Amino acid sequence: MLRETIRALAESKIAPFAAAVDEESRFPQEALDALVASDLHAVHVPEVYGGAGADALATVIVIEEVARVCASSSLIPAVNKLGSLPVILSGSEELKAKYLGPLAKGDAMFSYALSEPDAGSDAAGMKTKAVRDGDFWVLNGVKRWITNAGVSEYYTVMAVTDPEKRSKGISAFVVEKSDEGVSFGAPEKKLGIKGSPTREIYLDNVRIPADRMIGEEGTGFATAMKTLDHTRITIAAQALGIAQGALDYAKGYVQERKQFGKPIADFQGIQFMLADMAMKIEAARQLTYAAAAKSERGDADLTFQGAAAKCFASDVAMEVTTDAVQLLGGYGYTRDYPVERMMRDAKITQIYEGTNQVQRIVMARNLP
Repeated sequence: MLRETIRALAESKIAPFAAAVDEESRFPQEALDALVASDLHAVHVPEVYGGAGADALATVIVIEEVARVCASSSLIPAVNKLGSLPVILSGSEELKAKYLGPLAKGDAMFSYALSEPDAGSDAAGMKTKAVRDGDFWVLNGVKRWITNAGVSEYYTVMAVTDPEKRSKGISAFVVEKSDEGVSFGAPEKKLGIKGSPTREIYLDNVRIPADRMIGEEGTGFATAMKTLDHTRITIAAQALGIAQGALDYAKGYVQERKQFGKPIADFQGIQFMLADMAMKIEAARQLTYAAAAKSERGDADLTFQGAAAKCFASDVAMEVTTDAVQLLGGYGYTRDYPVERMMRDAKITQIYEGTNQVQRIVMARNLP
């Protein structure tokens, strides 16, 4: 029922704007409005804070179905979870009540600020600092590659509070867009997901109350990594949706396109391509849904399974979208058809929330 609901919404309220959002590199406001109106923008927020209280699998299905028509729009529910999960996992009750309520209502979006110009895969090498000043912390630094930066009201920001301790000297904070000293760089000019702004965040003597720290001092990096164990599965879901959208479009196309007097769908070479695409998508789906169930239960092997789902599904998405472009031939290479957009959008799923090379390191360290 959830899938039917979200698919109908995605087809009617999000899909019609997907090409324009990409072409104009603009935020998909129509998608945000539609998702908020249906209470699907942040389904993971627990009911006690006014949210829908959806489990990890339901959240995955929402993201998958939105990504099937518009990858940029699927980053609304995905990044709302990424940004707020540190608060859900480690925040005080006061912090949860203060920030999860507006998120659940649709009054604010939440982003995640971990990466920096010199700290990508090596996130523990970050330089953003937070210095205690009485009942406040003062933050200085630059965060890069921040999804939905400038649109989101709230940011989970990781900063060094004790430089001697490396990863154990990193703490997490909630920073608000309206805090004095917060500013944003120009949106990055990207290959894909052009509807989701990616910008730097500049923190210039940003002074925030001490109670905005998420969890204890020095636990920020652990919270960040624990968050990614859960949210990598949302990237797997996004990749899965993109791949499914490309297969669905290509499947329809080959039935209509005629060459040599018959639909190209009748040729075995085409049939084999479609069969492989469908098989790999289904394998990715099973892995992703199983990982979502593990996320919900907090299973011991979640780190491995989350990395495996993200890595496999994103590799599948890149392969399937490339094949979809091939199946459409010359048309696939033009912007008049959606598969080239899907191919461009798929690429980032192999890169963000940990490159697939890093996922393989994570898996190797956590072999079941």
